[in-house]
Amino acid sequence: MATGIQKGKNMDSEREDRGALVTLEPVGPSLVVRIVMRPMTKMVNPLILRLAGRPHFRMAAQIRHVGRRSGRAYATPVSGRRSGDSVLLALTFGNQSDWVRNVRAAGGGSIRIDGQDYDVIRPQFLTRQEARPQIAAAFSPMERAGFRMLGIRQVMRLDIVPAQS
Repeated sequence: MATGIQKGKNMDSEREDRGALVTLEPVGPSLVVRIVMRPMTKMVNPLILRLAGRPHFRMAAQIRHVGRRSGRAYATPVSGRRSGDSVLLALTFGNQSDWVRNVRAAGGGSIRIDGQDYDVIRPQFLTRQEARPQIAAAFSPMERAGFRMLGIRQVMRLDIVPAQS
């Protein structure tokens, strides 16, 4: 089963094997997303960003990341849910969007979900099939139907950094 990583390995095992990031097989957005959602993004994202991550606003979480070239801090609304000690993010626009590349290059970032902030590390890219049990536990049946309708093929899994006591 291909994961979007060369040679079918997940990013963590490949990083351990070679000590560096490997080339990620590009997975772009579906035709529906390119035609319908992408044009609306510039108008809708500023409003969604203001609400993303707040309690009782399950539609979007807010991922905070640093630009890999600019060093600027960014916040992006994403479809994300906590699943145990990790966070799953639907890659609606594929694995080549700026926020995905920034989080991958930095090895993590922070995220606000349901009013809670988490530092997250070790991004992994999984196909929908590989992440099926985690997706089923974290996302509602309606949201999973949205994955299929939008043609989402991958998710990013990030580990939550344990709280310091």
